[in-house]
Amino acid sequence: MTQTLTKYQQYETDYKSFDDSIGSGQPEWLRSMRLSAWSRFQELGFPTARRGNEPWKYTNVGPIADASLALATKPAQVTLDQIKATAPWDDSWLNMVFVDGHYVSEYSGSASGNVTVTSLAQAIANGDELVEQHLGQAPQFEEADGFVSLNTAFVRDGAVLHIKQGVTADKPVHLLFVSSGADEATVSHPRVLLVCEANSKATLIESFVGLDENVYFTNAITEISMASGAELQHYRLMQESEKSFHVGSARVQQESDSVYRSKVFERKVGLGRFDLYTNMDGEGSSCDLKGLYYTSGSQHVDNYININHQKPHSTSRLYYKGILDGKSRAVFGGTVYVQPGAIKTDSRQEDKNLVLSPDAEVDSKPALFIYADDVVCGHGATAGNIDQDTVFYMRSRGLDLEAASRQLIYGFADEIIEAVEDDGLRQYLEKLFLESLPSYKFEF
Repeated sequence: MTQTLTKYQQYETDYKSFDDSIGSGQPEWLRSMRLSAWSRFQELGFPTARRGNEPWKYTNVGPIADASLALATKPAQVTLDQIKATAPWDDSWLNMVFVDGHYVSEYSGSASGNVTVTSLAQAIANGDELVEQHLGQAPQFEEADGFVSLNTAFVRDGAVLHIKQGVTADKPVHLLFVSSGADEATVSHPRVLLVCEANSKATLIESFVGLDENVYFTNAITEISMASGAELQHYRLMQESEKSFHVGSARVQQESDSVYRSKVFERKVGLGRFDLYTNMDGEGSSCDLKGLYYTSGSQHVDNYININHQKPHSTSRLYYKGILDGKSRAVFGGTVYVQPGAIKTDSRQEDKNLVLSPDAEVDSKPALFIYADDVVCGHGATAGNIDQDTVFYMRSRGLDLEAASRQLIYGFADEIIEAVEDDGLRQYLEKLFLESLPSYKFEF
């Protein structure tokens, strides 16, 4: 459905300047893709209309559409100490740092062996055939919304990862996207492309963090292609400014016997959305998607997850948890599709929410669309507070009411945090969420 563009003139001005600055230096296939995406954005705009935008039913993106946001044309000056004080960091990881959407080589490491990691801008400049072959080819891109179209129109920098056949990456790759929160409200459009060849194994960590509490917009896309037998552990952290906007999309293409594991952690943002779609287009493929979100104040966080079972004997697990406080709002949409012929599909999805405030709200909408026989599928959603008997049990062990309440809240969150296999990342998340928990007492 065509939308009315609100305050899009800044984007148009920036697009013309952006296209002129690149000029003839860009390959024709990429310029054509960008131009097509820009035309699509002009047609769609942002999904602000009440009708015709079912995926955005519970999330009002009017504040993004109304904001005057200039394209971040160069990275702000920030120090590595500033970054490390805010973001997860482990010297044993292969860290790649991006500031305001631009690659910063002096803060980044380099890959070796059969794992190739480079900036997207450099890969394009080098004429990397992998980028031409895979960029923008992920499933559902032909039905892209305004945010995806806008990212593609401005695609310039980000990361390209290539895990070659049979290779097990010896260290996690950490892509750290830092928004400086400069005085001018800006927008960045980072893009990640990951290609996992057959029987390869890798761990990818994506962190989106803000250094200041100013207004900015991160519009990010990650494309993942997984060949037969490939395995990927994918962590994603959203720790932005409380005044920021963040819209992230991930598209995963899975072939036979591939294994995709995702763990999403969302703590800090003004208005945030994560759209994850995995296309299980291979027999025996599996995915395990977990998430934890904690909202407070007036935050709004939306998780929109879609799993598409295309072939027989595929397995999916979707398990998200949320903690809501203040006047915050969370949205969860989990949809599983079982296509004709996808027999022996085994799928489970669940969303659990702990609501700490009478002013907080959660909208949870799990759904199943089954077009095949001989499948096992189920879904469920819960929202509520801790029951009185549980609190009484904790207090009978010698804890006062506030300590008992805090332990119960953390125990609710810890089930997801404990699933993190990397020690450094798990310790960071434990500290992040533990320090974020409110001083709260369950009263009855």
